[in-house]
Order: sequence, then C-alpha cells, then structure tokens
Amino acid sequence: MAHTIDSLFTELWDNFIAVTPSAKKIHELIGQYEGQGAIVNDHIALRTLAVPGLRVSDLGKHFEKLGYYRAGEYDFSAKKLNAFHYQHPNLDHPKVFISELQVDALSDKVQNILNHLLATVPQDLAQRDDFLYSGTHWSISSQDYQTLLNESEYAAWFAAWGYRANHFTVSINHLQHITELEQMNTLLKESGFTLNTSGGEIKGGEDVCLAQSSTMADHAQVNFSDDSHTIPSCFYEFAQRYRLKDSTLYQGFVAASADKIFESTNVN
Repeated sequence: MAHTIDSLFTELWDNFIAVTPSAKKIHELIGQYEGQGAIVNDHIALRTLAVPGLRVSDLGKHFEKLGYYRAGEYDFSAKKLNAFHYQHPNLDHPKVFISELQVDALSDKVQNILNHLLATVPQDLAQRDDFLYSGTHWSISSQDYQTLLNESEYAAWFAAWGYRANHFTVSINHLQHITELEQMNTLLKESGFTLNTSGGEIKGGEDVCLAQSSTMADHAQVNFSDDSHTIPSCFYEFAQRYRLKDSTLYQGFVAASADKIFESTNVN
C-alpha cells in the first residue's frame, strides 16, 4: 500500500526505536518539561551506497512521490561520501538527509565485500513500499564486518543495519521550555545520556544558522553469519535553526557539522 507522509515516518520511527530504545526514553524525558506531543521532528537521515539502483536518487523517489524535492548537496570527501537533502514545501514536514558511500573509492577488498552483499539484493528492492525501513537483504560474517570497519565506519554500519533511519532529530525551535540547544544537552547529560563530543558537543551555531548535537548511538545485537555481536545502532539528534536576513529559518545543513554527526555511530 502506498504511503502517506505520516504513515512513512511512522514506519521509519517504529523501525528506528526498535534498535534505539534511548530515543523513547528521551521522548519521555522531554515530555516531562514540554508535555506530551510537543516534539517535532526536524529531519531524519538515511544511508546507502553509490551504486546503480540504490543511490540517493533511488531513495529520494519515495519522498518525491509525497511532494518532496531535492534542496541541497553536500560533500564529505574524507569519508568518501556525498549527500543531498530533501524537503517539502510544507516546512512542518521533516526534512530528509540522504548520504551515499562512494564504493569505487574504497579498497578492492572492501569493494569485493560490498559487491558480494549487493549480489543478493532483489532487483526491485528500491521500488518496494517498505524499502526505506527494510533493513538488510544479505548476510555478512563478523570478520567481513571488521574488515569494513577498519576502513570505513559508514560501510560497516550500513552492512550491519541496511535500510533504516540512522537518526531522528528533535527540533529545539518547536519546544516551549527548552529553548536553547545547550539546555537540552545539559538535561541529557544530567539524565545519563552520552553525547557525541567530536568537534565539540555543539556543532555549528548561530554564525552558520544551524546548531546540532547528538547522543552516541545505542548498542544492539546483530546476528552475523558466524556469530552475534552487540554493535552501535542508531542515535538521536537535536537541532536549533536560526533566522536568515529575510527572517525565515535556515532550512539546509552544514557539511562541517554533519561530518561530525556521522561519528555518532563510531565503535570507539
């Protein structure tokens, strides 16, 4: 059955919290200050590979059917990634940040592992209604996972988790009592949550019209072909947007900040 915007994000959220129980706890925590139903999702992020049939554009089509359009492009050359964001004319709907790993820029060993995984992917996968939250369509050994991890945290995460929201994001702008990102970070730390400190707890700021912070990823069990291990899964982000000279809120992303947000799923 074709999705509405609400039904798609509900499926993505349910799939996300299945391996990110801290997100549900954070919802409850914020609800104590803001009241239930106060949280607005600023954006989600999805990961994929830059290969035919599974590129950003293939994921993006699911959102374009719902009225979204491609609005920004970002480059992460050190991580061998590029990304785009999609947004809806109705800015009450969450934005979508989709990144893709440049497989052909990786070592032959890693390319061989990824190509082996992709060999089992159904040809019509990207057309399926549940594609964006369908998880993995392959089996990988813990040894191959480690090989990927040694070269690319992103490749290892994708191989282990597949297609699912990598994170959801609380919009600080829509809260009534927690009005600054720094307040949110303090609340999270006092409640026992671990923040991503790469590049500082707060990435960006008013000078670039966007401030972001995030928890470090939860850990969840993955059944590899030869063993089971508990590894980083997904995380929760928090974003505060600032006004441009025309008084509208900035709607894009900042590559230098997003680069550090990616590290929320790092193993170490």
